[in-house]
Amino acid sequence: MGMGYIILAGMIMLASWLVSSRLKSKFEQYSKLHLQNGMSGAEIAQKMLQDNGIYDVKVISTPGRLTDHYNPVDKTVNLSEAVYNQRNAAAAAVAAHECGHAVQHAVGYQWLTMRSKLVPFVNVASSYMQWILLGGILLLNSFPQLLLIGIILFAATTVFSIITLPVEYDASYRALAWLDNKRMLTQQEHAGAKDALKWAARTYLVAALGSIATLLYYLSIYMGGSRRD
Repeated sequence: MGMGYIILAGMIMLASWLVSSRLKSKFEQYSKLHLQNGMSGAEIAQKMLQDNGIYDVKVISTPGRLTDHYNPVDKTVNLSEAVYNQRNAAAAAVAAHECGHAVQHAVGYQWLTMRSKLVPFVNVASSYMQWILLGGILLLNSFPQLLLIGIILFAATTVFSIITLPVEYDASYRALAWLDNKRMLTQQEHAGAKDALKWAARTYLVAALGSIATLLYYLSIYMGGSRRD
């Protein structure tokens, strides 16, 4: 691999760790900020869906921590057990954010549609690209086309991570706007929810930047091999 890649990978890992650690501390902080309205994450989610005229999406509890997600295939808002049951600013933020994705789906938000179409291809690409990239680097002098195939597959995952950014930021915007418009939270609770979602979004930003940097690194290896030829 080379010193350049080691330094790059180290920087990406450090940035990811710092953001993840900050996100964890923020959610722990706002998990202690209990809602004055007494609503659980599940109840927040149900109300946001109803207020947006969405009645065909179910809110369900899913095992684990940080397993919250919206599934457009079966139209379910999946909330981790803590978010589903707890009544604090962090739970409200996550529940409303995931419902933001349900609202995107209902209105045909173009970036969500694009991301959904890429999912099957990205799943396949993610399963094979690391082996293809490794083989391409090892066989760069004799079979450079293999590395190019790996780069194309990696580029697809990079595009996916870039498209994910507007999807996540927009879902948070919809969540915070609804929480504010419906006066669901106090000023302090709303500020906590906004801060929590801000740090959650930064994890996607770091992932996208890391993917772009890694893609450029692989391209530099390929171009360097091509020049030698």
